[in-house]
Amino acid sequence: MHDLRWLRENAAAFDRSLARRGLPPAASAILAVDEERRALETRLQEQQAERNRISREIGERKRKGEPVDELLARVAALKDEVKTGEEHLRELQARLEQLLASYPAVLAEDVPDGPDERANRVVRVVGRPRAFSFSPKPHDELGARLGMDFERAAKLSGARFVLLRGQLARLERALAAFMLDLQTKEHGYLEVSPPYLVRDPALFGTGQLPKFAADLFRTDSGHWLIPTAEVPLTNLVADEILAEADLPLRFTACTPCFRSEAGAAGKDTRGMIRQHQFLKVELVSITTPEQSAAEHERMTACAEEVLKRLELPYRVVLLCSGDTGFASTKTYDIEVWLPGQGVYREISSCSNCGDFQARRMGARYRPEGSKTTRFVHTLNGSGLAIGRTLIALLENFQEADGSVRLPGALVPYMDGIDRLEPED
Repeated sequence: MHDLRWLRENAAAFDRSLARRGLPPAASAILAVDEERRALETRLQEQQAERNRISREIGERKRKGEPVDELLARVAALKDEVKTGEEHLRELQARLEQLLASYPAVLAEDVPDGPDERANRVVRVVGRPRAFSFSPKPHDELGARLGMDFERAAKLSGARFVLLRGQLARLERALAAFMLDLQTKEHGYLEVSPPYLVRDPALFGTGQLPKFAADLFRTDSGHWLIPTAEVPLTNLVADEILAEADLPLRFTACTPCFRSEAGAAGKDTRGMIRQHQFLKVELVSITTPEQSAAEHERMTACAEEVLKRLELPYRVVLLCSGDTGFASTKTYDIEVWLPGQGVYREISSCSNCGDFQARRMGARYRPEGSKTTRFVHTLNGSGLAIGRTLIALLENFQEADGSVRLPGALVPYMDGIDRLEPED
């Protein structure tokens, strides 16, 4: 959602941001509806003032015994005109709100320009990919001997699902516990166990609805399965006025995420890279506008620390204008090295949404000593996607015999097990 007052004063900047995303200008169309709405509001106020004046005149004439038929007819006509005008005003207001909700967040100035991921900028590279004395295998080949079962998952649920058993199921659980402990004990995030089903307003608030409905799963009850814990965690402050002294708020949760992958036909069909259901530890921050840029860097560092503790090589990438998400003003992707594929793949996305989501949710705070309120800034990031972290561990720590060494940080969470052994 956009600040209409800001848009009136910065129409060129709004259109420039849209152009950077590859979208046509829209400020004039939005402001035309706004101008019509404001003119109608003025006319309705004038008509109401006229009704009040005539009503007073009718009272005076009645006291004097003078005829009032003409004035009564005018009041009746004004009543009909006001009723029609108010209906049109509601229509204009709804159309204006729809327009304001349909355009993406205004990009930060330091986001690089470019049409797609090819223009993303590598900010830093951390760790060196391992030099193998053998040809490393992709995770699906390794996993077949370790407890990764796509065939039975497909029998149960169809394509883009996986069944993990034994040591891999335990590893998935260990990763979740390790990540949550790190974020809560060392980085100050409050752990939350939220609902996995939400209603329309929650998804509208974070920007998934109405634009991305096709990417979601909806139940017969009208609830939606969450695509990420960002949705319930960010909406914890919806329609609330927070105290500045309580900010920043930092939340984390490990939840399943459900995505239809409607636009991913033919992409990443092998293995666990792109699934309809996967586990993820999410990070969410609610803060003031003045703190949000620093909070973005902090959140990204908190996500990076997971990879550092797991001894996985990765890089941080600043997304370009054409690759930045709908609700985000600026996004860092963290990409982990996958030797079985010979590429870096996204394992976390950390976004600063500015006040874009807060306006949709009605989330405000009251600055200390102020009688007025301001919209908070919201941020979200993965800390991390557990399935892709499991993939990265298998591929980076595999041995020639098909076993997989585990990094020291995970051994306590695996009850002392430091190696995964093939089942056969």
